Amino acid sequence: MIRLWRTKAINGTDATRGENGETELKRSIGLFSLTMIGVGSTIGTGIFFTMVEAVPKAGPAVILSFLIAAITAGLTALCYAELSSRIPASGSSYSYAYATVGEFAAYIVAFCLLLEYGLAASATAIGWSDYLNHFLSHAFGWSIPDFLRAPTIVAGDSGTEWHFRQFNLPPMILVALCGLLLLRGAKESATANAVMVVIKLSILALFVAVAFSGFDVQHFTPFFNDDSSKGYAGMAGVSAAAGTVFFSFIGLDTLATAGAEVKDPKRMIPFGLMAALLVVTVFYLLVAVAAVGAQPASMFAGQEAGLAVIMQNVTGKEWPALILSAGAVISVFSVTLVTIYGQTRILFAISKDGLVSPVFQQVNTKTRTPNINTIIVCVAVGLVAGTVDSGFLWDMVSMGTLVAFMVVSVAVPVLRHREGKRAGVGFRVPFGPYVIPGFSILACLYIIKDLSATTYHVFFIWIGIALLTYFLYGIRHSKLRQPN
Repeated sequence: MIRLWRTKAINGTDATRGENGETELKRSIGLFSLTMIGVGSTIGTGIFFTMVEAVPKAGPAVILSFLIAAITAGLTALCYAELSSRIPASGSSYSYAYATVGEFAAYIVAFCLLLEYGLAASATAIGWSDYLNHFLSHAFGWSIPDFLRAPTIVAGDSGTEWHFRQFNLPPMILVALCGLLLLRGAKESATANAVMVVIKLSILALFVAVAFSGFDVQHFTPFFNDDSSKGYAGMAGVSAAAGTVFFSFIGLDTLATAGAEVKDPKRMIPFGLMAALLVVTVFYLLVAVAAVGAQPASMFAGQEAGLAVIMQNVTGKEWPALILSAGAVISVFSVTLVTIYGQTRILFAISKDGLVSPVFQQVNTKTRTPNINTIIVCVAVGLVAGTVDSGFLWDMVSMGTLVAFMVVSVAVPVLRHREGKRAGVGFRVPFGPYVIPGFSILACLYIIKDLSATTYHVFFIWIGIALLTYFLYGIRHSKLRQPN
């Protein structure tokens, strides 16, 4: 039984090193590119559609919902910063859990991460399909035929609906393009992502500037939603909306998966995490305030391409819809790219520990990237994106992320206790090892409680699969033969 709780030594957590100690993945990512990985994986489809979902629940108080989600992400980011400073490995919270709370918990976290990254990549690719179609229709008057954009499994009012001989082709093409770029190397992928991030931040800044030109303070009255018929009155609506907008903050942990390819991970990852969180929070709050100020809260419900419509209403012209659609196409491409990147690096780390097949750790000698791993992940993500409606995926992504966040928060005091004064090397969570991690766990629980029953059911099935694979394969092939 003790084998379940065996941990890796701190100096042995870098699962990216070969048997002779050489680094198998190339350290080529600097601070700016690293920060852009965090921003690129976070600012994506969420900010382009979340206002339409969140404002009907919270009203103008959706600003508080963004603050709650940002605080939750910030508390966890501080925990990530300390752990990444001490454990500069490529497996993100999986590697942190392995070094602190043991192999079994790390394996469960790994499956949560695979759920988060895999489904997030599929869901964002599906969103890209919608934005691409919107852009093509506005720019060229041509739309992608419906039979090429219809998933096999879709969410309907009466439950799951099945359609056969249909698939969503555009997201599958996007995943293939991301795979080709990732196969060229991490540095090239990070550079392309940084360019796309700068473009989409510029477009969001344009939206804020235009929306503020039509700002009306009366749109913030009443501040809280008073629609008690749906249970969204007052702070109840703010809480429900916080669960919705939290998806917009998912992705910061992708930055921690690059630990083996960052030039100075102990210093750069904590700085990158804080910088990415600051950029994301500022942009989200500006967009939320500008959007509510430019349009009454009652108009958000059911609105398609909400930000584009607001710009069109403020300017009285159609070009804003084209710009916003183009921005969304670029934005979602970068999110899908870095999310698939994170998935492959987590599988790489797990494979190096012997817990999954060694095929995921094979590195191309020329590009120094895990090519077979990347191809397998892209095929799986592409199949889900081409056959499943995104309505099934969002809550599952949140569930996997929140569980991983809570384990990371637990790992901080465990690490401090195990390492003693040595745990103070590098970045340290302020106010001791219990206050910030404790609040992080409570904040995650506050959001996770509002997820649907179906999400819980599917999540428990997924964890059941994790338990099965661990006891049939992982525990038998683990590189840790003896407990520490």
